[in-house]
Amino acid sequence: MHGPVTAGWLLVVLCAAAGMYCLVRSRAGTERDAGLRGRARGEAVMALGMGVMALPASAVPVPGWTAWFFVGVFGATGVWAVAARHRHHAVGSLAMVYMALAMTAVPAGTGHGAHGGAGGIPVLTGLLLAYYAAHAVASGLRLIPAPAVLAAGSAPGGGAAAVPRPELLGACRTAMSMGMFTMLLAV
Repeated sequence: MHGPVTAGWLLVVLCAAAGMYCLVRSRAGTERDAGLRGRARGEAVMALGMGVMALPASAVPVPGWTAWFFVGVFGATGVWAVAARHRHHAVGSLAMVYMALAMTAVPAGTGHGAHGGAGGIPVLTGLLLAYYAAHAVASGLRLIPAPAVLAAGSAPGGGAAAVPRPELLGACRTAMSMGMFTMLLAV
């Protein structure tokens, strides 16, 4: 496996792992707030859908109706995101619908449209690329722990204070933004 095929499989694994983490988070009671559980489920749907769309065309035969299925699923998640006022999920759903529609522009039997550079609307592709680049950088920066503000010697045992680990959910969001950016490069 070389080049795009390897990148495709890496993207599949990354998205599947992020999606499964979000599903576990939404079901395991980690999130006490119903709104946060809903966001975790939305992120799981997005990540798992990205993983399916990233499957290398040579690995899985794709029926002609697949792109329209993605349009329906991500159109519905987009409506939910707008109703729930989750702007990032709404943009993600728009991007997934856009990539699914780009898949329909490829002649039958040539595999996933997004993998063949089917061509979308360059301005829209550029705007989405800019959005996901900015989001990946911003969410990545949020993963950097803030310095502990404790007086010298005030930590237990008189030593240096331990800095809390960043939440894994933030890492999943960063990875999904980078994955979306990667998928949009192929449109």
